[in-house]
Amino acid sequence: MMVPWQSIPDETLTALIEHFVLREGTDYGEQEVSFAQKVDDVRQQLQSGDAVIVYSELHETVDIRRKTALGS
Repeated sequence: MMVPWQSIPDETLTALIEHFVLREGTDYGEQEVSFAQKVDDVRQQLQSGDAVIVYSELHETVDIRRKTALGS
C-alpha cells in the first residue's frame, strides 16, 4: 500500500528518509555528495512523485521506492 508522504509527521518522514539513505548507499559516481544532500534529494523525489513510500502489512515494513520500479 502506498502511503502519501504528506500524511507522515515531518520528524518521522526525515527519520524514514535518513534510514533509507543509510541503507541504500546510493552511488553518486566520482562526485562526493553529503548525507544531507542525499536526504534532500530523496525528499524532493517524494515531493515530485518520482518516489513513493510503500508499506507492507504482510512484512510490517516501510520502504521508499522509485515510482518507475513499481510498474504502475
